[in-house]
Amino acid sequence: MKKLLIGLIASTALAAPGFAEMLDLEKDELTFGFIKLTDMAPLAVAYEQGFFDDEGLFVTLEAQANWKVLLDGVIDGTLDGAHMLAGQPLAATIGYGTEAHIVTPFSMDLNGNAITLSNEVWETIKPTLPTDPDGKISHPISASALKPVLDDYAAKGKPFNMGMVFPVSTHNYELRYWLAAGGINPGYYSPENVSGQIGAEVFLSVTPPPQMPATLEAGTIDGYCVGEPWNQQAVFKGIGVPVITDYELWKNNPEKVFGITNEFSEMYPNTTKAVVKALIRAAMWLDENDNANRPEAVEILSRADYVGADYDVIANSMTGTFEYEKGDAREVPDFNVFFRHHATYPFYSDAVWYLTQMRRWGQIAEAKPDSWYDEVAKSVYKPEIYLEAAKLLVEEGLADSADFPWDSDGYKAPTPAEDIIDGIEFNGATPNAYLESLPIGLKGEQIVSGSDIKG
Repeated sequence: MKKLLIGLIASTALAAPGFAEMLDLEKDELTFGFIKLTDMAPLAVAYEQGFFDDEGLFVTLEAQANWKVLLDGVIDGTLDGAHMLAGQPLAATIGYGTEAHIVTPFSMDLNGNAITLSNEVWETIKPTLPTDPDGKISHPISASALKPVLDDYAAKGKPFNMGMVFPVSTHNYELRYWLAAGGINPGYYSPENVSGQIGAEVFLSVTPPPQMPATLEAGTIDGYCVGEPWNQQAVFKGIGVPVITDYELWKNNPEKVFGITNEFSEMYPNTTKAVVKALIRAAMWLDENDNANRPEAVEILSRADYVGADYDVIANSMTGTFEYEKGDAREVPDFNVFFRHHATYPFYSDAVWYLTQMRRWGQIAEAKPDSWYDEVAKSVYKPEIYLEAAKLLVEEGLADSADFPWDSDGYKAPTPAEDIIDGIEFNGATPNAYLESLPIGLKGEQIVSGSDIKG
């Protein structure tokens, strides 16, 4: 009866534009994992708006305790796919940490993170910060403002601790980028020492996203970098102040991805395309009509099964504003982007940026030629699957052809210097030249040996 029903739906779709056409699915019962962050929204929306159902997919969504548990679940098959840190598929594929060939046919969003400092640190640096003509603190705020605080901590023999969510997370690399742009060394990794704290002036450690505010309030860390709603939660609780968003750090930077094993993509190609079709529709829904659906999305995300934070906390960033110091809410319409600016297309150049940051801080221990970065990017990011799914949506009348980069070679145009906090252009086609241009970080043949940089 189930096969007959699917066949009837599919034949109806062929005759009526605006309905999804059923693919011949190799697997239709799927379990996907996620972490309680607002950028898991495409999964929740695809489920709640029936986009998975339209594709004949019976999906279960399960929150995971942390990023390692989530990755392990995808690798061992407990999960069929997951909302992932963009660095996870890349790190697994090159064998940094857990080794497995993970691929992504879909990028989940742009932007969406921020860096928050404790009230104590904020009150110390606030008098030193420049202000706008209206008296508000000027943004973006440079990490150089922390230097007197770090000197004070050092004089007292105290470490300055900051939290990030995982060693290969966007948050780790964004926090490091911000610190380095302000002339502060966030520390290096080596094969023998994976703490990431070799030579560090600020000590970064892992804290799961939902636990960030409580860890800050307890005084275990002095600040953190995390996705929403956990920066706005600090504002609502009155325990910290976000000082910079990643939109200000690097305009329209890539964030999470949807990850599956390469084996899954090859064993279930039609199922993979069907999943991507549903996720593209969810991303479109989230951004359409100038974010008109965002209040409904916030209501969905506030449910305990998804993010589970208060509606007002999630809405603070998801609906086009962001609150810095309490009462200082500013318009940031692109704080969360799910479809605009080709947000869902898995660009090779996005993968290359993550790989350069792994190399910059020693997670990739030795120099690699530009060709290596390209090869790894192409082994993990799968725009060909994405475009096959997009083509089907266009043919079904469910998407506009003009919204997809059909002729892309997988590399974005270089990000201009003015869109990045350190004023250094990023060109994914020339990763080694980019690494050479960064003032702090490994370059050329340099390696980390003990506590020293050699080469």
